Amino acid sequence: MTSFQGHSVLITGGGSGLGEGAARHFAARGAQVTITGRRHEALARVASEIGEQCCVVVGDVTVAEDRGRMIAEAIRHGDGQLHTLVNNAGNMYRGPLADLDEQQLLNVFHSNVIAGMMLAQGALDALERTSGAVIFIGSVHSQRAFPGASPYAATKGAVETLTGVLAAELGPRGVRVSCVRPGAVFTQINQRAGLGDDATALARLEGLASAHALGRIGTVEEIAEAIAYLATAQWTTGAVLTVDGGLSLGVTNA
Repeated sequence: MTSFQGHSVLITGGGSGLGEGAARHFAARGAQVTITGRRHEALARVASEIGEQCCVVVGDVTVAEDRGRMIAEAIRHGDGQLHTLVNNAGNMYRGPLADLDEQQLLNVFHSNVIAGMMLAQGALDALERTSGAVIFIGSVHSQRAFPGASPYAATKGAVETLTGVLAAELGPRGVRVSCVRPGAVFTQINQRAGLGDDATALARLEGLASAHALGRIGTVEEIAEAIAYLATAQWTTGAVLTVDGGLSLGVTNA
């Protein structure tokens, strides 16, 4: 297993789901981890279970002042350094186009695209000093059409395009930019997107199992492994790493 001793990581949306999984994965391998989110209770739970390697910043990635605090605290917690920014925080609106209003669309783009861009901008000098990495979280929604998820799919397509553009732009500064594209993984964002309570959301996602070539939905740990790989892959940039159990292949094992 890769050691992240001496490695400083900032993970947005670290109080649950993929962000929590990534935080635990990095910390278990020695990293100093800073997690952010809007819910103090969720962040505090994760930090208490990880221990002193994990520090918490309560804030909203769509608010400029909060983003500044997140970056500053991650650098402080990392003894003056920041090696990896994981842009995981996101918003998922689920519903038909006929019911979509403009503000809902703007909210999803602000959370999923704009906030990550501005965090990368704010952390750029620190990442340049460590030859660090920015890692975005994409989605199989960019590859397969799921009715009722048009705003979310549009933002994830934007994130994956943005990955290549920023990789080309920041490569001369020694900063790598990549993206992980997960398939169906059970996280709390699924519940907030209208799939019901935990049991109902999980049952609905497991109903997608046959659409994956490997016949099952994924785990947060499997996505965390991919994020960690991109954090240290020194000759990888501009990559969109698909970790979806074959969901994007469009097959069925039913």
